[in-house]
Amino acid sequence: MTSSASTSLRSLLSISSARRPLAWAALAILLASLVSSAQADDRTPPPWEFTDPKHDPYNPLQYIANNTLSAIAISLVLFVALLQTFMLWRQGGLCMLAMVIGEYTWSVGFGTRFGLHTQPDSQGIYIAYYLFIVLSPCAFIASEYMLLGRLARYLKSHRHLLIPPQRITVVFVVSDVTTFLIQAAGALLSISKNQKLSKTGEHIFLAGLVLQLVSFALFIILALRFLYRIKTMDPHVWTVDAAQPWHRDWRTLGAVLIVSSLGILVRCVYRVIELSQGYRGHLATTEAFFYALDSLPLFIAVAVYTPFWPGRMIPTIDQLAKMDKVPAGDERSSAEETKA
Repeated sequence: MTSSASTSLRSLLSISSARRPLAWAALAILLASLVSSAQADDRTPPPWEFTDPKHDPYNPLQYIANNTLSAIAISLVLFVALLQTFMLWRQGGLCMLAMVIGEYTWSVGFGTRFGLHTQPDSQGIYIAYYLFIVLSPCAFIASEYMLLGRLARYLKSHRHLLIPPQRITVVFVVSDVTTFLIQAAGALLSISKNQKLSKTGEHIFLAGLVLQLVSFALFIILALRFLYRIKTMDPHVWTVDAAQPWHRDWRTLGAVLIVSSLGILVRCVYRVIELSQGYRGHLATTEAFFYALDSLPLFIAVAVYTPFWPGRMIPTIDQLAKMDKVPAGDERSSAEETKA
C-alpha cells in the first residue's frame, strides 16, 4: 500500500464514530466513480445511435435523456439543497446534514444525464449516473432515522419506541450503510465484461435494494407505532404544542416525517421492481417512470422539510443532551422547557 493510501485510510479510521458511516459511504461512492470514469468505451456506436435508441444494443437507457427534464430536475434539487444548507447554518438541525449532502450528490446524478444525452452509449457516464442517482437517497434515509430519535428524546417518550432513541439511529444507520455498501458492491460487479460476474452483481444489487426496502418499511412501522402510542397513551405529550401555531407544532413535524418516509418508500418499491425486471426491463428503459416513480417521490421527501425545518422545531443536540437528565416521567414539562 502506498504512503498516500495509508494516510487516507488512517484519516478515515480516525473519524469519530458518529460520522464514520457517512465517511465510508462517501468513500464507496468515490471508488465507484473512479472505476466508472476509468472504464473505457471501446465499442463503435451503431449509425442509429440517436434515431433509434430503443434498438441500440449499447444504450443502457434505451432512450435519449431529455435535457429539459434534466435541467428542471437539477435546478429544483439544487434550489432545495442550497435553501436547506442556509437553514442548517442559521437554524441548526445537524440530523439533516446527511440529507443535504445527499441532495448535492443526487444533483450530480441528474447532471450526468446531460452527458448521456450527447453520448448515450457511454458506459462510464452511465455507471456514474446510476451510482449517484441510486445511492444518494441512502443519505436521505439516514436523516429520517436520526430525526425520529431526536423527536423521541425531545418528547422524553422513550418507552414508546421499541428501540431506545440513543440506539435507534445507530441500528438503522448501520443497516442503511450496510445496504448501501451491498448495492455499491453489486453495481461494481455488474459492470464487469464477464457476463456471469455481471449477472451476479445484478443479483447482489437487487438484494441490497430489497434489504433496504425491508429495513425502511420496518422503520416506518416503528415511527407510526410511536406516534399512535403517544396519541392514545400520553395525550398530555400529544398536545404539548397545542398552543403553538401549526407550523411550530411537533405533531406537524411528525406528519412531515411520515410523508417524507412514504415518498422514499415509493421509490424503494419502484427500484426493487425495476431491477427485478433487469437493467433493460420496461421500467428501467422508460424515462417517464424514472421521473414519476423515482425522482418525484424523492423530491417530495426532501423538499417537504423546507418549510418545516427540524432545527427550528426541535432542540439542538446540546439541548437534547441536557434533556436526557430530566426524569423520564416528566415528559410534558421537559418538552415545554425546551420550547421556552
